[in-house]
Amino acid sequence: MSLEYIGLSAINGPLVVLEGVEDAAYDEIVKINIDDKEEKLGRIVEIYEDKAVIQVFQGSDNMSLNNTRVKLTGRPMEISLSEDMLGRRFNGIGNPVDGLGPIKSEVRRNINGQPLNPCSRKYPRNFIQTGISAIDALTTLIRGQKLPIFSGNGLPHDQLAAQIVKQASLGADSDEEFAIVFGAMGLKYDVAEYFRKTFEESGASDHVVMFTNLANDPVLERLITPKVALTTAEYLAFEKGMHILVVLTDMTSYAEAMREVSSNKGEIPSRKGYPGYLYSELATIYERAGIVKDSKGSITQIPILTMPNDYITHPIPDLTGYITEGQIVLERSLHQKSVYPPISILPSLSRLMKDGIGKGYTREDHQDLANQIFSCYSHVAEARSLASVIGEDELSPTDKKYLEFGKAFENQFLSQGMGENRTIQDTLELGWKILKILPREELDRIDTKILDKYYPE
Repeated sequence: MSLEYIGLSAINGPLVVLEGVEDAAYDEIVKINIDDKEEKLGRIVEIYEDKAVIQVFQGSDNMSLNNTRVKLTGRPMEISLSEDMLGRRFNGIGNPVDGLGPIKSEVRRNINGQPLNPCSRKYPRNFIQTGISAIDALTTLIRGQKLPIFSGNGLPHDQLAAQIVKQASLGADSDEEFAIVFGAMGLKYDVAEYFRKTFEESGASDHVVMFTNLANDPVLERLITPKVALTTAEYLAFEKGMHILVVLTDMTSYAEAMREVSSNKGEIPSRKGYPGYLYSELATIYERAGIVKDSKGSITQIPILTMPNDYITHPIPDLTGYITEGQIVLERSLHQKSVYPPISILPSLSRLMKDGIGKGYTREDHQDLANQIFSCYSHVAEARSLASVIGEDELSPTDKKYLEFGKAFENQFLSQGMGENRTIQDTLELGWKILKILPREELDRIDTKILDKYYPE
């Protein structure tokens, strides 16, 4: 028989303190009854002597020191899981919000997950096609990879996220099961509605599990949302053998919620006021991607974060870059030119790209083509700088060709409609079309045999 504790000793924002606690455990879920009229859930986040500090998920509104009864459940937070979750919408802590009733659960799992034994991991292979040329050709997403998108306020990362969810696939030749888990934190209502309508109208919602924490929802829910989403992904991938793509937006909202809670707890702040354990907390989320031996499925992550003031060395993108395997960077100057998606390819990279492309995966010319495009586009930046000094008319014929290549690359290769889904073959052929603007002797990053095949004299 579990004990029920009457009253609290302190309330500080979403944190409450309970004294005289016995046999409490860190991360244990508690049920809080308020005047026999309202029940809330909380989580123990700190224990010292006989005191327990509890985070109240729904906030401490209507709570006082004398009108509450607290009951320890003796277990961490869990979520009910089933394949029936595909096509459903949930709030930030995993409760259905689509009006279709509760999930008929097959199992319940701890949302904190289980650490993956490094020896049981398999190296990521095979690419995931997003239908977006700048990603598929130049920063290719590999199954089991974690590849973040670095954006800024006002840039179209929401539209890009929705397009990836609509278009992502394992390729036309694959018959393996594929699904998407979408976790959103701190969204405005109109943005959440945009995602919902976009997924439904495109028909993608049938294979999407959607978890949404709105901006007016409790801050503490934002700390739970990515864990709930990843627990669902682990179940579908490692127990049901599916390949899962997890899209998390916006990790900046998650980090800011962590900073707010840390401040309420009176912890000593680190860089920019974030807690010193920001790195480890982000790592516990990002490292839940991967492929496990003896499992048919995989988990691939695309976390999206907005960089305050486009500051790429801000703690959130800085630490994210250490943990993940590359990044896709959105650039404001491209957005101002009406280029969509405004992906800046020079600071973007996918560290696992080389292991999931080429012959047997995409096409034999993929790696050489990507290398040549990077090389040529970096020359475009040099030619534009020179033109701004001496004028375009004074440039050499080769530099003028590079300026022509740069315009064609941005307007034809980078730019594509929000509903335009390009296959990897379409993307590679478009890449060759753009490269043919340049003289053959400038293409020095491509093997001669491949050059002879795709760029004949």
